[in-house]
Amino acid sequence: MNQTPLPPIDADDDWLDAMLREDGRDHRADYLDDGGFTAQVMAALPAPVALPLWRKPALTALWAAAGIGIAFALPGTVVDVAHEVLRVILGQRISLAGLATGMAVMGASACAAAAYMLRDD
Repeated sequence: MNQTPLPPIDADDDWLDAMLREDGRDHRADYLDDGGFTAQVMAALPAPVALPLWRKPALTALWAAAGIGIAFALPGTVVDVAHEVLRVILGQRISLAGLATGMAVMGASACAAAAYMLRDD
């Protein structure tokens, strides 16, 4: 029989979880021989699927071409949207703190986009 006292019962925890955790601490370092079963299973697993290396540059070029194509196909709309954005931005009072915050948000967005595009899958 286990002679160790039970830990106090927490509101978020019950006695069974505490006993299982304690038992796990006692036997964590024990080795269980499986006769090479784990190695056989790992060797039988298929290789992970890797995305082709050309995919990210191709997607970047595709989105850039789409943006440029829209700008050339709808030049009046692009000019109108740019004019309205500038009107809204320039019509607002801009403080130094607001400008710094906007630049920080744009920098963080650019870094996040670069990290997403450059990550290894």
